[in-house]
Amino acid sequence: MTHTPHELAEEFPEQAELIHEMKTKDAHFAKLADAYHEVNREIHRLETRVEAASEDREEELRKQRMRLKDEIAAMLSKAKA
Repeated sequence: MTHTPHELAEEFPEQAELIHEMKTKDAHFAKLADAYHEVNREIHRLETRVEAASEDREEELRKQRMRLKDEIAAMLSKAKA
């Protein structure tokens, strides 16, 4: 299996424990994290040419990943405060 870049633990390495904790205690956060991982892995499959998609589809997935990451970052920031 190849390494999938942009995993949440890599994006927020200093908050790995908080991510795990929030995934177990906050259903909305867990749903966001799952959606992020699903989109991220789909992007990885497209980038490695395991699957094919249009450039528009790939761009939309990247934007979706960015929106999810921003929302996750906001929740992590709020939880730390």
